Amino acid sequence: MNYHELKHKTVAELREVAAGLEGLTGYTQMRKDQLLTAICRHQGIDMHEHHVATGIDKTSIKRDIRALRAKRDEAIAAHDAVALKRVRRRIHRLKRRLHRAAV
Repeated sequence: MNYHELKHKTVAELREVAAGLEGLTGYTQMRKDQLLTAICRHQGIDMHEHHVATGIDKTSIKRDIRALRAKRDEAIAAHDAVALKRVRRRIHRLKRRLHRAAV
């Protein structure tokens, strides 16, 4: 089992899993987040949930964001409010695009 599968189980199902593990005690009194942590530690499962961006080129979007941040700094130094607003909006849109693509 992996973290993603365990996360979608109910508390009762997690307790059944914990009951089958030797050396894990106190699982009957644990809440779901505590059960997840205990089971993952006992089994050596990575608790970080990995997200995969689908349908986009993540590296190019991040490269664009870095370039826009440089332009943002230039606009701040030049006290150009209009350019600053445009650049910030573009950065925001690109970040939202990344977030929506993460599954």
